[in-house]
Amino acid sequence: MVSGARLALRLPLFVGFLATCVVSVLLIRLLDLFRSRPINRAPLARYYLAALYRLLGLRIRMRGTPASSATLLVSNHISWLDIVVLGGCLPVRFLAKREVASWPLIGWLAQDVGTLFIQRGGGQSALVREQIAQALEQDQRVLIFPEGTTSDGQQVLPFHGRLLQAAADAHRPLQAVTLAYLQNGVTHPAVPFIGDHSFHSHGLKLLASPPAQVELVFHPPMLPSPGASNEQLATILHQQVSRGLAELYQAGVGQAASIQAGREVRRPAH
Repeated sequence: MVSGARLALRLPLFVGFLATCVVSVLLIRLLDLFRSRPINRAPLARYYLAALYRLLGLRIRMRGTPASSATLLVSNHISWLDIVVLGGCLPVRFLAKREVASWPLIGWLAQDVGTLFIQRGGGQSALVREQIAQALEQDQRVLIFPEGTTSDGQQVLPFHGRLLQAAADAHRPLQAVTLAYLQNGVTHPAVPFIGDHSFHSHGLKLLASPPAQVELVFHPPMLPSPGASNEQLATILHQQVSRGLAELYQAGVGQAASIQAGREVRRPAH
């Protein structure tokens, strides 16, 4: 349920959070002028993303273990919150659609922390794949969303495999990640970023909504088999993410039913 009181409490905190981020980035850029090498933004970015998901009241439960080495993470995509959640949980570079770069403040901050941007339908796959491979070779995790767009969170859209080749090029593993935002065993209604949503309206809706239970499942990493096509890899990863999502919903619905049953038992008899 959307709450005006919740929005009144969180909105000033969110504005203050953005202002702190901007001041921090400006200070770091100023310090960079006096250094031979730029300051590493990754630790600060992770700290701020973790602060943001806490500000939004997200409760995160992680299952499985993220690969300790540089890995190409492959996740289903539901919202811009996916970057907040995953970036707040572990150091990772992101691949985002080009439109994100134009978002007020958020786009500027994303560019400053090294986000890789891709124009959908722009024929940039080869260049972006090379950039991803370079990041992996530099022992960095990289996260991509091979669906190419966001879904309603209840299903996993087909995976596009063209960027998966970057893992093979860099001789690094792939790791599937399943992500779900639940409320009472179903998708949290305020989280999916689909349709005609603008960042502003969606952000306000999230700030006014009850917190979501975020479920993160890290599936076992795998090295691309010699000779395996990108389409075959995409199919395997899609199956892992889809199976993980089905299991999360099954568990979430069962838990919600148990809670509801407990409430009914505690009701006084009339």
